[in-house]
Amino acid sequence: MHTWIKICGTTSLEDARASVAAGADALGFIFTPSKRRITPAQAREIVRQLPEKVERVGIFVDESADVIHTTVEQAGLTAVQLHGNESPEFVAGLLKDRGPVGAIRVIKTVLVDDNFEARLAQFSGDNKHAGPILLDSGSGSGKTFDWERVKHRLTGNGARFIIAGGLSAENVGQAVSTFTPWGVDVVSGVEREPGQKDPEKLKAFVAAVRKAEA
Repeated sequence: MHTWIKICGTTSLEDARASVAAGADALGFIFTPSKRRITPAQAREIVRQLPEKVERVGIFVDESADVIHTTVEQAGLTAVQLHGNESPEFVAGLLKDRGPVGAIRVIKTVLVDDNFEARLAQFSGDNKHAGPILLDSGSGSGKTFDWERVKHRLTGNGARFIIAGGLSAENVGQAVSTFTPWGVDVVSGVEREPGQKDPEKLKAFVAAVRKAEA
């Protein structure tokens, strides 16, 4: 089993190259208010120097479909992550209307909060959308959610899940063992400071995932 690894909050070519060298499958670029926010033009400069096999994921929060499509085209993205209160209808529409660059992967974030089960049901089971579902404790919180509380709710769901929220080299192995997820997503756990990656932490994170798989 190969666990998909996304390094999010990429802000520079140096960090992008360090993430790729460490073994990341995907890089995340944030286009919403954040310490790690960059412009589509800045992302494009990074993306055009990346290996083609690396996925480029844009993070959006309650943005219009037009802005998402435009940013995808301008930045050269291969996937989008919807991190707001987007409805199932909006997600379905985005998947159906493939935009000027054709088909892209659509990842929907579901926050593990008091409304978690209802939101999860909207995007899984009989309502399952075509892309993975990312489970997170909150935008940029840097905290893990209650894994044991959530684990049994995912059994038999049939969706592909990405685990995020407070991951680091110290705990990602346990996350992989607990969930056997389709993917994992990390930001602050591989940084020196907000918006600046630490090459050694990147290597340790990817190594911990691969060790847990084995």
